[in-house]
Amino acid sequence: MAHMTNPLATIEQLYQRTSSGALPSDLQDVVFFATQTLTQAAGLLLRLPQSVTACANVVLARYWLVESPLLYEFSDASATSLYLVAKLSSHPCPARDICNVYAYLLSPSSRLFRPPPPAASGSAAATDDPSTYYLSDTAYTTRQTQMLKIEARILYSLSFDTHVALPHPLAVTYLQALDFLGGGGGSSKTDISRLVCAYLNTALLSPQMLYLTHQPNALAVAAIYNAARDLGARMPDVAWWEVFDVDREELGFLVVGMRSLGAWVSRQKDEFEEAGLFESGMVTRDFVEREMARRGQAGLIRNGGGGGSGGGQEEEVDEETAMMMRMDAMPA
Repeated sequence: MAHMTNPLATIEQLYQRTSSGALPSDLQDVVFFATQTLTQAAGLLLRLPQSVTACANVVLARYWLVESPLLYEFSDASATSLYLVAKLSSHPCPARDICNVYAYLLSPSSRLFRPPPPAASGSAAATDDPSTYYLSDTAYTTRQTQMLKIEARILYSLSFDTHVALPHPLAVTYLQALDFLGGGGGSSKTDISRLVCAYLNTALLSPQMLYLTHQPNALAVAAIYNAARDLGARMPDVAWWEVFDVDREELGFLVVGMRSLGAWVSRQKDEFEEAGLFESGMVTRDFVEREMARRGQAGLIRNGGGGGSGGGQEEEVDEETAMMMRMDAMPA
């Protein structure tokens, strides 16, 4: 059964993430959501299977649970997690392709995180400027080197444990057991299976880190419960979730967590739009630093995580020295 379960976050790790003081919880949540969304968008453009992209989301979330998100640029961490997971899967992706896709998604020509252009003739063509996402050989070499560096950091932080069990295959099995797949039924059975996958994919973006706090069987059951509720599907009159080893309290928490993401995104968009979050597209370390300075907390960004792609030489030396000290302190 080990291949069907995941290593879950401990209470100490979750407490340290929320009480470290390096970054306010609301900014942490925005960074997490935006970076996971960026990973999903890159996976679509690279035509990777959703299983690969979802595993990259989970690996990145695990990494940020043990290391500060401020250590590297958020988009660099996203690209590296996708590159690492794809390399270990049956769908490896060249580093050049990943760098090209991220160059486009982070460019002004991308519509990701940006409002749609005005409804005027030729406006869409005017905003699509290939020169904004052209990646020279020098820029590619720099990004590839950074990806390899972050890849080593992720593997070291996770003790080379990149196994991820996704709830999607279990959800299919559970739907079959509940007679929601196969044997006729028309579009209703197709709709519920699609909605279940939509809930599971949406949960990957939740700042509550549902994939790190609950096992795949619980996530699958909660997605089925939500989908059946939305479509008005008739479910067994008994506590059917207990058959799949999920209690009522856990199910209730996951149901609310999955359904609340849309409202949370709307609130955060209204709150951070005034601060200029959506003016430059993807949230960056520079934006977080400006926001911290506006709140009177300047200096925590550099102190909380040096070594990002925008950091100076002094931060690079400090980071490498600290890493070597930790490796030397490990028992032989």
